[in-house]
Amino acid sequence: MAKGRFSNFITKEFKHIFRDTRTLLIVLVMPVLQLLIFGFVISSEIKNANYAVLDYTNDYNSKKLVQRISSSGYFNFKGYLKSENEINEVFKNGDAKLVLIIGNNFTQKLQNENFANYQVVTDASDPNTASILASYAQGIVNSFTAEYFGSSQQKERVNVQSRMLYNEEMNSAFMFVPGTMVLILMLVTAMMTSISITREKEMGTMEILLVSPLKPWQIVVGKVIPYIGIAFTNVLVIILMGYTVFHLPLRGNFLLLMGVSSLFIVLALSLGILISTLSNSQAVAMFMSMFALMLPTILLSGFIFPIENMPKILQWLSLIMPPRWFLSALKTIMIKGQGLQYVISEVLVMLTMTAVFIALSIKKFKVRLE
Repeated sequence: MAKGRFSNFITKEFKHIFRDTRTLLIVLVMPVLQLLIFGFVISSEIKNANYAVLDYTNDYNSKKLVQRISSSGYFNFKGYLKSENEINEVFKNGDAKLVLIIGNNFTQKLQNENFANYQVVTDASDPNTASILASYAQGIVNSFTAEYFGSSQQKERVNVQSRMLYNEEMNSAFMFVPGTMVLILMLVTAMMTSISITREKEMGTMEILLVSPLKPWQIVVGKVIPYIGIAFTNVLVIILMGYTVFHLPLRGNFLLLMGVSSLFIVLALSLGILISTLSNSQAVAMFMSMFALMLPTILLSGFIFPIENMPKILQWLSLIMPPRWFLSALKTIMIKGQGLQYVISEVLVMLTMTAVFIALSIKKFKVRLE
């Protein structure tokens, strides 16, 4: 009899979600749109940046260098400058982000003295962009000079070869698709469940639950189960889109990835339930979810900013952020192709957090029943 009441309660929750068109749009369509927006818009690569050239040599090789930079795909050639006084003007007007100055006798000095006299000037009002563009330009110039002059002219040279493991093409999707997956699961699942109990309060149906034979843990679990299925569907869609649209490989075990993802889904849902038990209205629950989940997920999970570069206090604070552990496990499985033994610490942390959040939710719900 008790099992029948519990199953009927879960069925009621499923029907409630599927009858609400707006809820379905949020939990099913929004993740797809977010993944497309984040995947295509957010990128660490810079392409087609405007640049100008101040060429004091103006010979065949200097023009060849300009052609090489323009054809790289990273820069868009805007023209030649006549003097250094024009550099500030093109930066002020926004006509260029970088200026390449090619010194006098560029070819002759490179052939005779084994060095190229050039200078890269960038608009550092955006320091990150300036640094990236400068490294692009310097890399292209070094490659050009080595190709045309290096093999015969350089007498002593250390041959350094670098290789980027797991992402040799430096595809930014390898960074942003897993991070977006974490963000979507945390926001959609936790946010939707955070308003589940508060909705009952505002609609006046909480009294029915209070006098029903259902136990507190049954009410909490019954609220969570429908969103587990929806969130698991989101995981499958995100992985499929990452593989087909953004060419993100799945090098690890698929079942292990599903298991870890399922664990994080339960963790996010339990956190949402805890927030819902602490708030009295849907507006408060929504605000708490956005403030407590979105900003930490973006800033303290390693999604965009490396945790190692943060101050120590923020590194310690990130240890209690669930997205950090799931993102680490996600990259280890999907991109590095490692097994369970390499993500066991992340799994244990998420299991502990899940147990704590569920226990607090049930305890807080009991207090409210009293």
